[in-house]
Amino acid sequence: MFNRDRWSEILEALNANRFRTFLTAFGVAWGIFILVVLLALVNGLRTGVSKDFGDFATNSMFVWTQRTSLPYKGLPKGRGLTFKTEDAQVLRDNFPQLTYVSPRNQLGGYQGANNVTRNEKTGAFTINGDYPDFIKQQPMDITQGRFISYSDITEKRKAIVIGIDVVKTLYAIGEDVIGTYIKINGVNFMVVGVFQATNSDGNDEEDANSIYVPFSTFNQVFNYGDNVSWLAVTAEDGTSITSLKPQIMAKLREQRTIHPDDARALGNFDRAEAFGRVTGLFDILTFVGFFVGTLILVSGMIGIINIMLIVIKERTKEIGIRRAIGASPWSIRTQIIQESLVLTIISGMCGVAAAAGLIWIMNYVLELSGPVDNFANPTVNVGIILTAFFILILSGILAGLIPAMKATKMKPVDALRIE
Repeated sequence: MFNRDRWSEILEALNANRFRTFLTAFGVAWGIFILVVLLALVNGLRTGVSKDFGDFATNSMFVWTQRTSLPYKGLPKGRGLTFKTEDAQVLRDNFPQLTYVSPRNQLGGYQGANNVTRNEKTGAFTINGDYPDFIKQQPMDITQGRFISYSDITEKRKAIVIGIDVVKTLYAIGEDVIGTYIKINGVNFMVVGVFQATNSDGNDEEDANSIYVPFSTFNQVFNYGDNVSWLAVTAEDGTSITSLKPQIMAKLREQRTIHPDDARALGNFDRAEAFGRVTGLFDILTFVGFFVGTLILVSGMIGIINIMLIVIKERTKEIGIRRAIGASPWSIRTQIIQESLVLTIISGMCGVAAAAGLIWIMNYVLELSGPVDNFANPTVNVGIILTAFFILILSGILAGLIPAMKATKMKPVDALRIE
C-alpha cells in the first residue's frame, strides 16, 4: 500500500545519490526511447513505400505478351504475340472472382516526340486507351468535368481526359478547358475532364502528362484494330489475385495458342505479390525494432537491479533495525519493489516523452520540407506504447523483486552487525 511515509522514504532513497539514480534512470529511458523511435521509423518507411505503390488496387496484376520460347501445334518458337479484345471478355466469363478486367493500349510518351497540339502550342504526352473501370483500379481526382464513360466506349466518341500538366502546357492560366479541342496525331478530340493523380507509384510527372481516350476510339483512330497491349486485372476483395494467377495465365496461353509450359511468352507484374513482399519485409523490420529496443530496455533493467542491490547493501543495517522492531519481510519487499517501480515508470515516461517529441519534430520537418522518397508520417500506435509500459511495469517489479528477496533473507541480528 502506498502511504505518505512510504512515499517519503522512496523519494529520500532515490535522492540519496542523485547522479547514480540519474544514470540508472537514463538507461531505462534510453531503452524505451530507442524502442519507440525505431518503431516510428519503421512505420514511416512502411507508409512511404506503401504510398509509392500509389492508390492502384493492390490486389491487381498486369499481363502483357512477349515472344514464345517453345514451338506449339506447328507454330515456331520466337513467335510474336498480341492480345485481342476478346481475351478480356474470356477472363470476365471464366473468372467470376475478377472485379475488373481492363484492356489497355498506349502510344507516345511525355519524353518522346511532340504528338499533341492546340493552336500554336505543342507537347509530347502519353496517350492511353482505356475503359471507364480503370479509374476504379487506379483512383484519380477528377478536378474538372468527368472521366470517360461506357457511352463514350459504345459510341466511340472522341472525348479525352487530360492531366494537369497537359493543361499547363497547352492552356493559358485561368483558361476554360472543358469543351475545348486538341489534336492527337492530327485528330481532333474534345476535352471532357481534367484529372490529378492521387498517387502514382512514383510516376507523378508521367501521370500528370497523360491523356485518357476511350479504348474503342483509340483502337479505331490509331488503327489498332482489336489489338490489346496489356491487361489490368483486379480480383474481388477476399480473393488473392496471386492465387488466381496460374489459372489466368493458363487461360491466356490457351487463347493465344501458346505451349502450356512456355513461361516466357507472357509477362506479368503481380502487384499483390510485390506489395506482400514489402509488407512482409516491414513486419520483419518491426520485429527487429522490438527486439533491439527490448534488448536495450533489458540492459536498463539490469542496471536497476544492480543499483537496487547496491542500495540494499548500503541500507542493510537500516533493514535490520526495521526487522528488529517488527517490520515484516513483506513490508520490506514491498518498499523495495515500489522504489524500483517508481524509478522504472518515471524513467519510462521520460523516454516516451522524448521519443514523442522527436517524432513530432520529424513530422513537422516533413510537413515543411515536403514529401521524402520512401518515408512519410512516422508514428507509433498507442497500443504499442501501452504494451511498452506494461513491459516496463513488469520489468520494474522483477527488477525490485530480486534485491527484495535478498534483503529479507538476512537475519536481523546479522544485518545489525554489518558495519
